[in-house]
Parts: sequence; C-alpha cells; structure tokens
Amino acid sequence: MTRAGEGVRDPGLQPERTRLAWRRTTLSCTVAAVLAARAVLHGGASTTGLLAGALCLLLWLGFLAVAHRRMVALTAARPRPLTVRGARTAALCTLALAVCAAAMVF
Repeated sequence: MTRAGEGVRDPGLQPERTRLAWRRTTLSCTVAAVLAARAVLHGGASTTGLLAGALCLLLWLGFLAVAHRRMVALTAARPRPLTVRGARTAALCTLALAVCAAAMVF
C-alpha cells in the first residue's frame, strides 16, 4: 500500500541522480586541478611546484577515468554497483588531490 501523495518509484531516476553527482564531482576536481596548475605557473616554475602540479594532473586523470567508467555504467538499463576498487580509487584520488592543493596553498 502506498501513502497518499507517494508515487510509484521510477527506477531511472536514481542512476540519473548518481550520474549527475559524478559529473559535479568531476567538475570540482577539474577546478582544483586547474587552480593547482595556475598556482604552479603563477608562483614561478620551481621543481617542487612542477612535481606537485604533475601529481595533481595525474590524480585528476585517475579520478576522471573512474568517473567516466561509472557514468557510462549508469547508462545501462540495470547499472552494476560500483566496485570496491573503483570506490577506493575515486576516494584516494580525491583525498590526494585535496592534500596536493592544500600543500600548494601553504
């Protein structure tokens, strides 16, 4: 029995919301990587700065690969759940990118 005002669940909405969340997170990581590159270029090209910028770029590319795979998987009629490996990779890339960005600011 459904309560008054409750509709029938649409199974297509959850994957769509999840895909949009992945897009927002990818955009946030892109902004962080661009700001890291700007900080490296603005502060002068030191070896440490270039290495930190390169690390940020690699982390961004890693996150982008995981997010792209997940967004493509969510387009299926019955999406597969996110693997533990994919979740760990995304979390590690996000955390490491935040640490790199914080280290570049200080």
